[in-house]
Amino acid sequence: MRAVSADIPIETVPPEDPAGRPAAATLEFAGEYHRLEPGRTFTVGREGDLELDDNLFLHRHFLRVEHVSGLWWLANVGSRLSATVTDSEGRVQAWLAPGARLPLVFRATTVVFSAGPTTYELTVHADEPAFREVPRPAAEEGLSTIGAVPLTESQKLLIVALAEPVLRRDGTGMSELPTSAKAAERLGWTLTRFNRKLDNVCDKLDRLGVPGMRGGVRQFATNRRARLVEHAIAARLVTRDDLALLDAPPAGSTDHAPAGEEENE
Repeated sequence: MRAVSADIPIETVPPEDPAGRPAAATLEFAGEYHRLEPGRTFTVGREGDLELDDNLFLHRHFLRVEHVSGLWWLANVGSRLSATVTDSEGRVQAWLAPGARLPLVFRATTVVFSAGPTTYELTVHADEPAFREVPRPAAEEGLSTIGAVPLTESQKLLIVALAEPVLRRDGTGMSELPTSAKAAERLGWTLTRFNRKLDNVCDKLDRLGVPGMRGGVRQFATNRRARLVEHAIAARLVTRDDLALLDAPPAGSTDHAPAGEEENE
């Protein structure tokens, strides 16, 4: 797992379980709640315990949740798609590739993934999380944020335009990813400018080690936009409060890059 931000230092300690019984968990998706019981595997995909929809880009069985050795585990049993997994506050993030699995140790774990132009979000709530957070006073000096991403105003606008359907959605569920042309139109930009900005922000995240940002022979434009939205939502680079930026009147040339960084128009 990879820490993406740490506004409040935390430590983790195992919970007390005097009864010694395996704890259940709940999976939330689009306002529906599915009870997860130890000893029973729960699958997510086009088919399975949680049938998402008839999206042919989605595996029939993509994710599996099961209780093993005292912990709840999330496994990617697909062959092509990956998922972004984060704690409820977006402070810890992991990219779950095909064949990988990881323990769900937080009280609430958010899973975001895309299949074709559709982005999905679900949350797993643990009745008794394997770890609980214990806030510690932050040091007054030398305080830093792990994984902070300095974005120009136009880069943030681009991400908000792409993530708008997800941000406007109430809770978990699925959203259609806008095309580059639609997002450019929403911002009043030319498609050429939009694509150049998209290249800039993806290159920036790629340099910071975020997977899936660099194009390739088999990396379609939709995949890169979807991966950008996944990461932005999971890492809290943009939130619902940022939607106001889309309707704010332009304030002249406000696209100022952080010190030492230049962005060509």
